[in-house]
Amino acid sequence: MPNTYGNRTLTEWLTLVLGVVIVLVGLFFVIGGAQLAMLGGSVYYLICGVVLVASGVFMVLGRTLGAFLYLGALAYTWVWSLWEVGFSPVDLLPRDFGPTLLGILVVLTIPVLRRLETRRTLRGAV
Repeated sequence: MPNTYGNRTLTEWLTLVLGVVIVLVGLFFVIGGAQLAMLGGSVYYLICGVVLVASGVFMVLGRTLGAFLYLGALAYTWVWSLWEVGFSPVDLLPRDFGPTLLGILVVLTIPVLRRLETRRTLRGAV
């Protein structure tokens, strides 16, 4: 039997923590992005922040939709970055390194999220 903490496994707890981290990053983006947009700057941060908050909430709820929302936001980030700075590795690094690292972790949570969804379906929850 896997290590369990309460009624969750360690990987389920780590997925929950990652979801909370994504919510916090998303809130930071929403607040900063709203201020930037009001000053006439890019709306990227506001849009991405809203998607990240939704992603994190769905991950905390154990839904794979959260992972796919994050991966969509990551794709949007890469497109935005390439549009902003082109293919300059030095300029892409600060824009994409952190989100891509989180994206790798999110991909690793997909099997855990699927297991949580299956477990919830078997119990009859919607």
